[in-house]
Amino acid sequence: MTVPASLTPSAVVRALRAAGCVFAEDETELILATARTSEEAAGMVDRRAAGLPLEQVLGWARFHGLRIAVEPGVFVPRRRTEFLAGQALAAAPDATVVVDLCCGSGALGAALAHALPGAEVHAADIDPAAVRCARRNLAPVGGRAHQGDLYDALPSGLRGRVALLTANVPYVPTAEVALLPAEARDHEPLIALDGGADGLDVLRRVAAGAPEWLAPGGSLLTETSERQAPAAVRAFTEAGLTTRLAIDEDLYAHVVIGVRPAPAGEGAAR
Repeated sequence: MTVPASLTPSAVVRALRAAGCVFAEDETELILATARTSEEAAGMVDRRAAGLPLEQVLGWARFHGLRIAVEPGVFVPRRRTEFLAGQALAAAPDATVVVDLCCGSGALGAALAHALPGAEVHAADIDPAAVRCARRNLAPVGGRAHQGDLYDALPSGLRGRVALLTANVPYVPTAEVALLPAEARDHEPLIALDGGADGLDVLRRVAAGAPEWLAPGGSLLTETSERQAPAAVRAFTEAGLTTRLAIDEDLYAHVVIGVRPAPAGEGAAR
């Protein structure tokens, strides 16, 4: 695009810096590369300066090598969640039935679908806006998104067949939501952030229901915090899953991995 003098890269950088954007130069480059017209670029700068998350301003986020569509009011996929995607693929590299609960934009489901060609991929979220966004991201890879509360959203025919189940559940304790950065607190849905008194309400529900939906040998993976990890591991273990914790120190990411034990003589889930 041809940027008018009033919207030069240096002017955009100054506007973003004044708004408190730490990575103003990088954001400027992304905004000017994404905008189709100078007017659109100016509007994007205004929205970013007003505090909207960059990804919602751009309309997309980079996740696991993919460009994921992100709509206003939808949870923005975090870079640390790429560790969850990698751990999921390592746990079930040949999975043919995949489910992603609390899917948000559908980023995790789309990443798994891309890495597992031919797999039957389903995603679910209770938020209608998230489901609309997830459908945009999953449709090109043949995935489906369903609206509803956790397992209630899923087709009943998946029960006992799921080889890989992921759930990037909300895990911020209720009392700590107000301490989140304004980008998340003011522009992402509370239901995607608030995990209850100790942050583990949704995680416990996912763990408790998993054995009914997982195939024998199937894996459940979810993200949590360092502080919550011991209690999250207990929740998985109490649900009857063989459980371990994976950690990426660089991303400060903690992933709980649980496997439904396979009865003697039965193979691993596919």
